[in-house]
Amino acid sequence: QVQLVESGGGLVQAGGSLRLSCSASGRALRNYAIGWFRQAPGKERELVAVVGGSGSNIYYADSVKGRFTISRDNAKTTVYLQMSSLKPEDTAVYYCAASDSRPGPLLPYSGAEYGSWGQGTQVTVSS
Repeated sequence: QVQLVESGGGLVQAGGSLRLSCSASGRALRNYAIGWFRQAPGKERELVAVVGGSGSNIYYADSVKGRFTISRDNAKTTVYLQMSSLKPEDTAVYYCAASDSRPGPLLPYSGAEYGSWGQGTQVTVSS
């Protein structure tokens, strides 16, 4: 298993930016796809973005496409989520998670495919 720790959350005004970091320890990060999920109060957890082990395969939810960018630095064992043009509806606890469930370029979209999770970091966007 890989251990994950998120950081970078906070309070920001609408239109602002934040960068979340997901630091990994344990097994080699390049063996895992890393996803960022979020969960707002009273809502289901949703996948925001996921990047494959090599960094070349990426998926974004429609709600964040064009505003969020996921990237990874396997040498630093860190995955980033750059969030720009933030909206109040982006307010949630953000989690990073690791998956080795799919081979090659395939990406895991379901939370059930992720075996390791971080503790979460709160992002609050004020209007």
